[in-house]
Amino acid sequence: MGAVATTSVIPASRLHGQPDRPSTVSIGTIVWLASELMFFAALFAAYFTIRGVSPALWEQETQLLNVPFATANTTVLVLSSVTCQLGVFAAERGKVGRSGGVLDARNWGMREWFVLTFMMGAIFIGGQALEYAELAHEGVTLSASGYGSVFYLTTGFHGLHVAGGLIAFVLVLGRTYMARRFTHEQAVTSIVVSYYWHFVDVVWIGLFATIYLLQ
Repeated sequence: MGAVATTSVIPASRLHGQPDRPSTVSIGTIVWLASELMFFAALFAAYFTIRGVSPALWEQETQLLNVPFATANTTVLVLSSVTCQLGVFAAERGKVGRSGGVLDARNWGMREWFVLTFMMGAIFIGGQALEYAELAHEGVTLSASGYGSVFYLTTGFHGLHVAGGLIAFVLVLGRTYMARRFTHEQAVTSIVVSYYWHFVDVVWIGLFATIYLLQ
């Protein structure tokens, strides 16, 4: 607990750059995420294009989707954005680890919130894998039809992005355990990872609405 207690508070202005000079790390991350957004925009365009020429196929295949299960899985991912942001708030305060009991969330630090976020993201990936198995059992595969192809491409690429976010959380957490003290650079890294995670969540909300609600 000694390392946590001696950690100094890091003002939010230092984490995001000076008021008149935006953080170059934040700007670079936002530019990169903008390019990722264009990639997903192309996937959305492909989805609606194929759907437009095969409405009967869509009506048939979408009946196999387990919407309640997907809704629950989506809720887990959306709530993980909340826990991720709580971890960022802790990082901005310079609080890397908990100062109380493990069940006392009010005194959690960045580590605890990021571990919880990682677990929720892993649950989402597991739920997606289970859904894939059920759909494959029903005959909806990548090569079975145009619907299967675009469904697995859009959700699959998003799943890869979620997996990338999980790896990023592991790296951030690993750095905090290896370092003697929680540094400004580590705090900035945690904020940048949160940008990516929120982006992944927002993209999934769009995919969920498109695939599961606009059948």
